Amino acid sequence: MAQMTMIQAITDGLRCELKDDENVLVFGEDVGVNGGVFRATEGLQKEFGVDRVFDTPLAESGIGGLAIGLALQGFRPVPEIQFFGFVYEVMDSISGQLARLKYRTGGALNAPVTIRSPFGGGVHTPEMHSDSLEGLMASQPGLKVVVPSTPYDAKGLIISSIRDNDPVIFLEHLKLYRSFREEVPEESYTVPLGKAAVRREGADLSIFSYGAMVHESLKAAEELEKEGHSVEVIDLRTLQPLDIETIIASVEKTNRAIVVQEAQKQAGIAANVVTEITERAILSLEAPVLRVTAPDTIYSYPQAEAVWLPNYKDIIVTAKKVLNF
Repeated sequence: MAQMTMIQAITDGLRCELKDDENVLVFGEDVGVNGGVFRATEGLQKEFGVDRVFDTPLAESGIGGLAIGLALQGFRPVPEIQFFGFVYEVMDSISGQLARLKYRTGGALNAPVTIRSPFGGGVHTPEMHSDSLEGLMASQPGLKVVVPSTPYDAKGLIISSIRDNDPVIFLEHLKLYRSFREEVPEESYTVPLGKAAVRREGADLSIFSYGAMVHESLKAAEELEKEGHSVEVIDLRTLQPLDIETIIASVEKTNRAIVVQEAQKQAGIAANVVTEITERAILSLEAPVLRVTAPDTIYSYPQAEAVWLPNYKDIIVTAKKVLNF
């Protein structure tokens, strides 16, 4: 075991798969010599060579087309989109091609492509660098969407994603890259896709979240405990497919729920989680299921970011509305 940040855990997961499977290829803008803009691929080109870890032109559409062609030839491409706000340049490759490949060929062909990309606020990036566009991906049938919140999960989930035969959108929150360390096995291991994690047990209220908001939710739960409220925190981890079983089991235990996301209310996946709860467990609810989100505006400029982003105080206010309903 070693103490790792999330970005170190992701790098280690990529290293494990490059070592274990010669068909794994890592490529993107500046991922080779420079090791990526955040150094997520640092040292990998030197270790595995320019044929397996290489730079591409600054053209996301070209990166997507290359990933499709390589997947059809039996490789397991791991392309990086330098910031997820740039994903619009490659949407045809993702939604129009990769997501449909298995269906289009009647299962004869797979698209084992893992698209990595950083996203998320709290680090004062320029425009289009922090946007939370996971809801856009989760609404496209044929894609899996993964958002880790801890170093341990990040390594296990990136390995599971690369080994999966379906296309996976693997989103890495910028604020979590180097915010803390935890024990991570140095050997290869997997964390299953489509399975949520119970980060904190509770009896009075369930909080469902993902990415950086998991940590805000845990902080809110700690504060609420001081006032006598027992709060359960569920880290969704995989946004598509959702772990419906864990979500409903938690709601049936606590009878109250809120969903927390960094994305705007009209975006993200909170609305989908609320719908699943009301369709499947409405008779277990003792209060409406509420959401904590960013406002429905374009992502703010850095100067207003701290006001625009939801935080643990917002979660506490909403939690109390549900608890006191």
